Amino acid sequence: MIQIRSSFSAKVVLWLLLIVLPIFLVTVGYLFMQTRKLVHTEAEERAHGALHAAMQYINRYFITVETAVNTHAWMVEQSQDPDTLTSIIHTMASINPIIDGSVLAMESNVVRQHPQHFMTYSIKIKDSLRTGIEQELDYFCREWYTEPRRQKAPCWLLYQEDSLSLNLSDMGMVATYNKPIYDAQQRFIGIISAEMSLQHLSKMLLEETLPYAHSYYVILDEKGRYVGHPDTTRLFKKTIFDVADPQKNSDVIALGYEMTKGKEGHMSVNINNQRSLVCYMPIPNTKWSLAIVSPESDIFKYYNRLTYIMVILFILGLTAVCVHTYKSVTMAIRPLELLLDKTKAIAEGHVDVDIVHTERTDAIGVLQNSFATMQESLNYYMNSVQKASKQKQQYNEELEQATKLVVESEKQKTAFIQNVTHQIRTPLNIIMGFAQVLQTSYEGGNSQTISGEELKSITDTMHYNSMQLLRMVLMLFDSSESGIAKENRDDKKEELQIGAIREEVINYTRFQYPENSISSLTTLPEDFNILVSHKLLTYTIQELLNNAMKYSDGKNVTLIIKKMDHTLRFIIQDTGRGINTADQDRIFTFFSKVDGFSEGLGLGLPLCKRHAEQMGGSLTLDTSYTEGCRFVLEVPMTS
Repeated sequence: MIQIRSSFSAKVVLWLLLIVLPIFLVTVGYLFMQTRKLVHTEAEERAHGALHAAMQYINRYFITVETAVNTHAWMVEQSQDPDTLTSIIHTMASINPIIDGSVLAMESNVVRQHPQHFMTYSIKIKDSLRTGIEQELDYFCREWYTEPRRQKAPCWLLYQEDSLSLNLSDMGMVATYNKPIYDAQQRFIGIISAEMSLQHLSKMLLEETLPYAHSYYVILDEKGRYVGHPDTTRLFKKTIFDVADPQKNSDVIALGYEMTKGKEGHMSVNINNQRSLVCYMPIPNTKWSLAIVSPESDIFKYYNRLTYIMVILFILGLTAVCVHTYKSVTMAIRPLELLLDKTKAIAEGHVDVDIVHTERTDAIGVLQNSFATMQESLNYYMNSVQKASKQKQQYNEELEQATKLVVESEKQKTAFIQNVTHQIRTPLNIIMGFAQVLQTSYEGGNSQTISGEELKSITDTMHYNSMQLLRMVLMLFDSSESGIAKENRDDKKEELQIGAIREEVINYTRFQYPENSISSLTTLPEDFNILVSHKLLTYTIQELLNNAMKYSDGKNVTLIIKKMDHTLRFIIQDTGRGINTADQDRIFTFFSKVDGFSEGLGLGLPLCKRHAEQMGGSLTLDTSYTEGCRFVLEVPMTS
């Protein structure tokens, strides 16, 4: 049902999108296509306008150079004096800021002082003008001299500047306007030339108004060589065909052919992995072609930005329409949806859901109120059944837990009684056996059958076992509730001397184990006092020493007494087998034994820990000690 409900709301939204979205997309798409064409047409017009402006600028540049050469050519024809000719060339270069140098080369036997050849020049080097006469250069084979002579007309030529004339190696390619000179008999007598740097021209073009921020000008000669380009590494050294891949950049190669043939037009070309609009046209009176390159990223910058904004607005608007439509449909059927959810939950067993009553009087309101009344009745009876079931389950769980505790208690009771019986029976049997020996000896009337040493040994053994029996009985009493209450009543603190305490516990231990050795170490004086319960302290230390004797080799048991900041530390250590890591967590648990077959009731260490805490101190096992066992008892020195 939920899927059907959700599908109904989604279908309404989908129907709306299927009707509106195609119409909207077609309309907006057509609008954007027409807008893109208009932007591209405007870009072509702007590029062509900038190209024509640049071409007019170049024409003025060239006309200025041509006028300067033509103006001074007739002066040369009127004079053959070397100084006058040099002065003319100097004047032509100095008064024309766009001319970077001027050259005059004469035929042989024209200048009487220089019958072989005569060449004068004037060169602009940075901010100075150098003028002189070249006497060693063989210029008769140079293209700038031979070509205008052959054509018998002025012409523009390109060449890479060498050490002669302008010496503009840092300015790249040089364009020269060369005019042939004739005497009165129309005999050829020499060439007058004006030179200018095309790199300088390219920089000046860049200063002109460009249609777009990243637009730039390119000049190619008839061979496709770069005459002008922002990248100076391409000038004169590379052609447009060299830098283009025939397979990937066929459009660039086509552009190169169009420009080298002197055609005019525009193309969309992929230059440096960027689509660009290139408008080109030939430069008049030359074999060169000028082009302006405008990246499409600049052309369509604001168009693309508008596109992104429109896409975002379209997505936001479409999302808003979908959300609004979905919410409207959902709100329209919300009462039925809520009732449907509640009835489904009831059908699944969740009868505790709440169906509220409504004040609506229409069919939906009556239906909702009827379901609410039905749900209340059903909820009442189901709650009664669930409550009874939970109580029954709780009683069963409590009974089962009690049964487990009884069984476990019975097992522990049986095991404890067996252990106590075994531990008590051993000393009793020894006492009863030696008592029977004594009885038999005295009933025979001859008391001298047992020597004094034997009698002492028998009595000592009986005394030791009776003490062990008494120790176990006292442990049982101490672990009981009556024993705990008695300890609390008898817990009287006394001022005790360390020397007396040490002597008392060592003598007690030596009496129990006369054959074993025990040592004590302390830096405290014998009369050092401590306020503590005599009973609890001596019992705890004696029990720890007793365990050290019982469960070690009995040869290296040591009692160490140290004074700390606020406590007195008693350390009992031995060199026995120690306690396994797995058993270290349960040695202070009542009735817990590391070895089930060992002596004891599992009460010694737990009682010692309880007595230590009752004195306000602590008892811990030093796990860093690996030679055996080391227990650390700390008690406060004052109350």
